[in-house]
Amino acid sequence: EKAIKKLEGVKGVMASFSGQSAIVEYDTDYCDSKMIKEAIKKAGYSTEDSKAFNITGIIIIVAAILLLGTNTGGFDMNSKLKNASYLVLFFVGILTSIHCVGMCGGIMLSQSISKEKTSGLDALRPALLYNAGRVTAYTILGGIVGALGSLLSLTLGTKAALQMIAGAFMIIMGLNMSGFSLFRKINIRLPWSSYSVKRKPKTPFFIGMLNGLMPCGPLQTMQLFALGTGSAFKGALSMFFFALGTVPLMLTFGAVSGLLSKNNTNKLLKFSGILVVVLGLVMGSRGLALAGVNLPTINLNKQGVAFASGSPSGNAAKAVIKDGVQTITMTADEKGYTPNGFYVQKNVPVKWVIEGKGLNSCNGQVVIPSLNKQVQLNQGENVVQFTPGDKDISFSCWMGMIRGVIKVVDNIDSVDTSKSDPSIPAPSSGMSCCTGGGSSPSQQKQSIYGNDISNVKTDRLVRRALISGNFQTAKIAGKGYELEPLISVINKGIKTKLSIDLTSFDNPEGKFTILDVNSGETLTEFNGKKGIVNVEFKIDKDGGYAIVKDNAALHIIEVTDNAKTADLDEIRLKYISQ
Repeated sequence: EKAIKKLEGVKGVMASFSGQSAIVEYDTDYCDSKMIKEAIKKAGYSTEDSKAFNITGIIIIVAAILLLGTNTGGFDMNSKLKNASYLVLFFVGILTSIHCVGMCGGIMLSQSISKEKTSGLDALRPALLYNAGRVTAYTILGGIVGALGSLLSLTLGTKAALQMIAGAFMIIMGLNMSGFSLFRKINIRLPWSSYSVKRKPKTPFFIGMLNGLMPCGPLQTMQLFALGTGSAFKGALSMFFFALGTVPLMLTFGAVSGLLSKNNTNKLLKFSGILVVVLGLVMGSRGLALAGVNLPTINLNKQGVAFASGSPSGNAAKAVIKDGVQTITMTADEKGYTPNGFYVQKNVPVKWVIEGKGLNSCNGQVVIPSLNKQVQLNQGENVVQFTPGDKDISFSCWMGMIRGVIKVVDNIDSVDTSKSDPSIPAPSSGMSCCTGGGSSPSQQKQSIYGNDISNVKTDRLVRRALISGNFQTAKIAGKGYELEPLISVINKGIKTKLSIDLTSFDNPEGKFTILDVNSGETLTEFNGKKGIVNVEFKIDKDGGYAIVKDNAALHIIEVTDNAKTADLDEIRLKYISQ
C-alpha cells in the first residue's frame, strides 16, 4: 500500500494479504496500470500468476516426504548435541530465519545502524547484543512453558496431540510462506504472545528480549513444542537451539540485503516455506508415533541378499518361552533400538529386557502408548513386564524418531522370522545416519553370488569350521559389500576363532556385532579394519548367530552338536531364500 500511495495520481489503496489482491483508485491523467505494477515489483511483490511455482513446490514436498519423512528415525543428532531433536530444532530455526528477517529485520537494523562511523567488532556489537537478547528471551520463555507442561503432568496422548498440533501449525506457516492462500486467514495466537512494546528500550539487548515476546508463527509453534516436553530444562534447551538457528541469517542480514533484490528474497522465502512444510510433516508423524500409530516406512538400506533368520535387515526376533514367561531382549545404543521388532504370544507374561549401552537424551526413554508407560533407561539391564492381549504394541523413543513394534500372535512357534514382515518399522540406521540417506552398496554393485543365488553351489555358501581337538577355526573373506561364505557351521561348547579377512571389504571400519538371531541378544562385538580380524568366543547352545554391521546381517554362524555330520543343504534351506 505504501509503495503504491507514493505514486502521483493515486487516490486510494486497499491491499488484502489473505486475498492476495490490491484495489487501487487512481487518476489516469497522472498514473496508469504499468506504473502501479512497476511499483509493486519494486516493493518485492509480483502481479504474475505463481501457480507454476506452487505445483513445483508440491512436487518437492512429495519427494522430500519420501526421503525424509520415512527415515527420520535415523538422523544423527546426538553425537555432539546429545539430543536428536535439538539439531532438528536448530535446522527449523535456520529455515524460519527468513521469516524472522521479514518480521524483525527492520528492528534489528534500527539498532545496528550507528550515526558515527565504526568498524570491526564495534559495528557488529549492536547486532550481537540484539540477537543475544532474542535468544535469551526465547530460552527463558521455553523454560517457563516447559515447566508449565511439567506441572500439568501431560499424558502421552496430550504430548502426542501437542506435537501433531505443532506440526499442523508449521505446515500452515510454511504454506503461507510459500504463497498458498488457503490458510492465510488462520492466525492462532497463544495468550502470552499478545505483548505490545510501547516504550523504546535503551539497549539493543533489551530490545532483542522484548522482540522475543512479539507474536510470531514459528515462535508460537516452538512454544507448543516446549509445552509438550513437560520439562523446564528441555523446554528451555529446545527454544535455545531454535533461537540459535535464527541467528546466522539475522546477523548477516545487513550485508546480504544489499546484494539480494526484494524479488529474490521473496522467492527464497517461498522455497524456505516448502522446507518448513516438510519439517511440519515430520513433526506430525512423530506425534503419531507417540500416539502409537506406526506409519508405513521405506527402508533405503536393505541388504541385497536376504539370508539371515529375521527380517532382511535383522530387525525382528521371537520371544523365548521358559517357565511360563516369555523373554525378549533389545539393545538401546547409538544405533537406536536393536532389534526393533518382536513376536510374542498373547496372554503369556512378557519379560522385556532392554540393555542400555549407549544412551542419550533421545533413545534414553522408551514410550509405550498402549501400556501407558514411559520407561527411563539406565546403563545396563532394564526390565519391562506386561501381559499382552490381542493387539500389537508399538513403542518409540520420547521424540517418536526411533520406532518399533511388538507383534502379538496366537502361537509363537508358527512364526517364521526368515520372512520379511512389512508391518515392522524399518530399523534405525543409527542416529548418525550411518548407512541411511544414500544408496547401499548392494544397490550400486552386483552381488559376488550373481543375480540368482539358487545357482550357487552349497559348498560356496555354507562351510564347516576346521576342528582340531577342543579348538575350531572358521575362515571368512570380505568381498565387496558381502562376506564369503554366507554361513559357517561350528560345534557348540568349544573355543571358536573367526578369522575374517576384510582386505577387500568395501566398508571394514566400524563396529560389528554377533547376536542371537532369535532373541537378539548380543554375544560379542568387535571393531573392523583393513586386513585380518580375529575374534574368539565359545557358544554353549545350538542355534543361529548373525554377524551384523550397520543393522545389516552379513553372515550366519550355525551352532550344532556335530559340525562334521551336519547337513549343509538343510542349513542352506533354513537361511537362504531360493
